[in-house]
Amino acid sequence: MPAIPDHLQQQLNILFVGFNPSLRSGEVGHHYANPRNRFWNILYRSGLTPRLYHPDEDGDLLELGYGFTNIVSRPTRGIDDILPEEYAEGRVELREKIAQYRPRIACFVGKGVYTKYSQRSQAPWGIQSEPVTEGVVEFVAPSSSGLVRMPLDDIIDIYRELRIYANGEQDND
Repeated sequence: MPAIPDHLQQQLNILFVGFNPSLRSGEVGHHYANPRNRFWNILYRSGLTPRLYHPDEDGDLLELGYGFTNIVSRPTRGIDDILPEEYAEGRVELREKIAQYRPRIACFVGKGVYTKYSQRSQAPWGIQSEPVTEGVVEFVAPSSSGLVRMPLDDIIDIYRELRIYANGEQDND
């Protein structure tokens, strides 16, 4: 199954970085297309998008300053199907993409994505104090997979923090 296309351009406000496409995403050619994935709902409910977008509109988010890529481009049933050498190759490619496109914020959709990228054993939610790519804010957010056991409202709150930071808003909570 071919990789789905990245949505990249210079000076994005946020580049969302996932593990890899699901089989459903690979079939339809769009990011976060698995119906059990809550990504689009999370973006909307956190205020990152003005309306609920759908996977086939992923390219439209470039107009909002949002892009998409993955650490591994091959679609799989799950992350357990990703080979160690794919992570190693993907890490190099992802670092090159981030250095080339210079997004303001690289948002890693899942702690595991960030730990594979940074080669650190752990990472807190939110902004990372020592970014891998200097000059790019690295933000770790929960995975949007329906398999994640964290309450959806807690996930949305972390994405709301991303929105507040990305938009230069004051947190009045």
